[in-house]
Amino acid sequence: MVVSDWGRIRPVTRDIGAFSVQRVLPSATRRSVGPFVFFDQMGPAAFAEGEALDVRPHPHIGLATITWLIEGEIDHRDSLGFHQPIRPGEVNWMTAGRGVVHSERSPAHERRAGARLFGIQTWVALPQAHEEIEPSFVHYPADQIPWVEEAGVRAALVVGEAWGGVSPVATPMQTFYADIALAPGASIEAPVDVPERAVWLIEGEIETPAGALAPGEMLTAPTGAAFPLTGGAQGARLIAIGGEPLDAPRRMWWNFVSHSAERIEQAKADWREGRFPPVPGDDEFIPLPER
Repeated sequence: MVVSDWGRIRPVTRDIGAFSVQRVLPSATRRSVGPFVFFDQMGPAAFAEGEALDVRPHPHIGLATITWLIEGEIDHRDSLGFHQPIRPGEVNWMTAGRGVVHSERSPAHERRAGARLFGIQTWVALPQAHEEIEPSFVHYPADQIPWVEEAGVRAALVVGEAWGGVSPVATPMQTFYADIALAPGASIEAPVDVPERAVWLIEGEIETPAGALAPGEMLTAPTGAAFPLTGGAQGARLIAIGGEPLDAPRRMWWNFVSHSAERIEQAKADWREGRFPPVPGDDEFIPLPER
């Protein structure tokens, strides 16, 4: 697919318990950007005493999750036996493949101090040839994530390569993901060799070839178009994502992603009947939704 037009996406607010998220993808106007089929901004949120992030164990198939925090901390536990805290600047890449279960909770010390949370959670659809691979989990410490710094620009290369940097995060398809801070008037060019690209503005304002972008908007770019980004009067903080287009249309139902409707029905039945593996140390679970 060749994307030929600029597009703007506004998020939908979703309540996930103690706080709300801004859900950008999938949207009514755009289902994916490159392999990214899900994009949530979590927070910024400050939890009241006695409240915290408590996403009980739930299943995934056919995708990989990327957690990128700006503030706060999350305890990740999964059915592979991994228990990994994630903090700002670190990357958790969990490949669901044929099926994995995980939970995401505020750690005990955050609960005592009054938890805060601010970050981005995304899913990428795995290529069809990888949809049923063995699940896996890889954690990348902050000192492994490259930062590109030049006049007025500071960018973390979370996944992919650009601006002379290469992320260590291994992916089975072309994937690009960067966290970019721009000083007022500073500019950076989103890489043109990434077929599908988009930027999500967290704060500030940026100038683009399609006009100014304000917080709470995602801008998608035409394939092959120059995509310069310039910080406004207050500067800007943004997330840039992209990659190669999906190799086939994807179906999404709850936490399941697949090119096959039958595979999703099987995953629903497997979760309902308790055939997914449990998460060691976390005995709760989220029941299969009715819709």
